[in-house]
Amino acid sequence: MTMTDPRPSTQRLVARPGQSGIDPRSPRFGAGITAVLLLVVIGLSLGGAASAAFVLFAVITALFAWGAFAGVQRHPYGWLYRRFVRPRLEPPAHLEDPRPPTFAQDVGLVITLVGLILFLLGVPYGLVIFAALAFIAAFLNSVFDYCLGCQIYLLLVRFGGRGRRSAQV
Repeated sequence: MTMTDPRPSTQRLVARPGQSGIDPRSPRFGAGITAVLLLVVIGLSLGGAASAAFVLFAVITALFAWGAFAGVQRHPYGWLYRRFVRPRLEPPAHLEDPRPPTFAQDVGLVITLVGLILFLLGVPYGLVIFAALAFIAAFLNSVFDYCLGCQIYLLLVRFGGRGRRSAQV
């Protein structure tokens, strides 16, 4: 049986007792940092500092790659959260399955890579448009606890031909 977060607005996979899980607040913390950095990228791009925007966007892309390939448990933002934020909070009510947030890092990686490629190809506003798309996703996650990449993951699990059993943790 799959346990879900009791909040009706989201459906999340929750780690079973004894299984490795993550504090569900950690990805929101990382999304907040990412959202701020993406706003800086957009501001730099529109302010005429395209080279600086590109470099910062490349760093953000590398961070998405880190999360996508190493997993959110090993992401630098996760370390910052565990080291400096979580000790000041109450323990989480549940631990979340790390697979959906890790998949969300994959989605972020693809979006930012497209923005970098468009910039290198000289497409006007390509970087700004894809930075804005990534910002929207990061903002939704950090402010409203709505992870677009996680929702895509859950849809793929549900409708991807793998059936209900694969949604179980």
